[in-house]
Amino acid sequence: MNRAKNHAKNVAEEPPDVSRRNFISKAAIGAGAAAVGVLGGAGASKASESSEAARAIKIPDEFAAADKVSAKKAEFPMTGAEVFARVCKEEGLAALFCCPGNYNVQNAIAIEGIPTYSGRHEGAMCHAADAFIRITGDVAATSGTEGPGFSDMICAIAGANAARTPLLVLASNMSLYQEDTEAGIQLQYQQPATEGLKKYGKRLITPARVHEYATYAFRQLRSGVPRPVHIDFPSEVYRAQFKTPGDLNYYYDKARYRTDSRPHPDPKDIKAAAELLKKAQRPMIVSSNGVFYSRAWEALKALAEKSQIPIVESGAMKGQFSDASPLSANAAPGALASADVVLLVGQYCMPIIGEFAFGPDAKYIRIDPAPEDIGRNLPIDIGIVSCEKAALEALFNEMPPMKRDSWIAEIAAARKKFEDELDSFYKLGLSYTDAIHPAVIAKELADFLYRGKIPKEETTVASGGYGIARYTRRWLRGYRPGQIMNGAYQYGAIGPDVGYSVGVAAAVQNGVSVQAPYKGHPIVCITGDAGFGYTAMEMETLSKYRLPVIVIVYNNNAWGTWSGNRNSAATLSIHLFQENVRYDKVGEALGAHGEYVTKPDEFRSALERCYDVAVRERRPSVINCQAKKEFWIRDQFPPGSLGKVEPGCMSYYH
Repeated sequence: MNRAKNHAKNVAEEPPDVSRRNFISKAAIGAGAAAVGVLGGAGASKASESSEAARAIKIPDEFAAADKVSAKKAEFPMTGAEVFARVCKEEGLAALFCCPGNYNVQNAIAIEGIPTYSGRHEGAMCHAADAFIRITGDVAATSGTEGPGFSDMICAIAGANAARTPLLVLASNMSLYQEDTEAGIQLQYQQPATEGLKKYGKRLITPARVHEYATYAFRQLRSGVPRPVHIDFPSEVYRAQFKTPGDLNYYYDKARYRTDSRPHPDPKDIKAAAELLKKAQRPMIVSSNGVFYSRAWEALKALAEKSQIPIVESGAMKGQFSDASPLSANAAPGALASADVVLLVGQYCMPIIGEFAFGPDAKYIRIDPAPEDIGRNLPIDIGIVSCEKAALEALFNEMPPMKRDSWIAEIAAARKKFEDELDSFYKLGLSYTDAIHPAVIAKELADFLYRGKIPKEETTVASGGYGIARYTRRWLRGYRPGQIMNGAYQYGAIGPDVGYSVGVAAAVQNGVSVQAPYKGHPIVCITGDAGFGYTAMEMETLSKYRLPVIVIVYNNNAWGTWSGNRNSAATLSIHLFQENVRYDKVGEALGAHGEYVTKPDEFRSALERCYDVAVRERRPSVINCQAKKEFWIRDQFPPGSLGKVEPGCMSYYH
């Protein structure tokens, strides 16, 4: 049980040896052609073909063997690692993403039957766990070893913290006995390193309290406003032996160490909010992270439809409210400034004045479970301390049925204007025939996902990149909870996107939580050439776990910072890469399918082939889209680099 449970099923259902056969034949053809050129003759070609076939990429037999192992519940006597793993299992920890290290804890969790994925870099796997949580709402864990491994995770922990992700961060921490010695140089005081990046943290130093501190961790993860929890294990704790429950302090069932009860709103606050919403001419709801984590999307929909209040989304995940609804304002940025009353629901990361596109005279109602945060950054008119779901249900009961035909018509007009603008960008993109413009990628991808043979609700997207994201986000749509993972939310980590796709694909392949109806379907990941370099090795992770991800790489030969330095010959090269780098070949070398797209009319067919590979072979793909850095210059290649509007489909940091 140390990998995804459904891997064996996926492999069993694919056509016999089709993945390997296709890969071998492709490799053999290339190798054979080279051999003919060097050695000459068909015999040399056949020999080379045979040699290449013998060395073809394959998944080790140990993976199939691992799939046959049944979960084993830890029983006394237990080690400290097993005690902690047992709590994780009982708390429903959905997955673990790691690299080798912190062996005792990782192994104990895997043996308990919790799906465990091992990748190439601790930071990337921490990003994977973050993404898994963002599209399921379930708690997942990441793990690293002391010193370098733990340090590699810091950027990803910071990203999860900014996104308010309930991420369980686990790390080993050498031995207490070796503290302050050269032998224990990797001991590292971990907790100060994550100060400000977590909700709760603890270095475990008393073995008998390991169960107690496991309960501390899950109490923090499953209550209030979520953020990461960081636990580190010295060897004296994870190796400790416990013969009976009496050897442990505070050994209680979860029903006694935490509660699932949530705060409900004060009736007078609900009445005041309802009065303000009833009097409003152009009210709008901003739905964010808290709506997703409290599973409040049905309550949100009911309130919006009864009161005819449009909804715009922000947050680390999108799709709580369907973009198919006439009440969706995600693609109507021109209407935001007209809103006179704004209801912020679950907006854990509050914008400062001016960051959201609402007008200066708008009044604000905020629903949030943390009273100390209400009024921070943005002055509010009514604050409601409550679970988001409970408050939305109470508002639904208080609000009368209403009609706001003129306001809904204004939203529709703004949406039409925005869509017309997108069409004009696409036509311009098609006019550039010697490379592929980002507008072409965005439009063709959206047509494939939402207006083709695939049901529009089906495909989950890991939305990343920087420059390319300014385009693709405008065309991406969400039709059900957890359909879009907003990678750059708040922190804007560089290059996590392929790592994110590991977590997103693991959740979808296993049908976890809200992804259950879409179990097994391919997913799409969008990234740039700069970002691909950070977590590209996780293409191997996707390949070995048979995670069907289509990774779209926008390759414009440059960092997104190049255009601001193009007038300085002394500094411009700092921002550039080699031109025409074959990222598709990198993918192929790691077991994936590769496509190299250099013209606008090539992208759609490449996308279709990659989707076919994902469905038939359960194999990832890399579509290397060859662009040019000059596409960001508006005067030379309009529309150039695009701006953004927060919140809505363009939202990047909120």
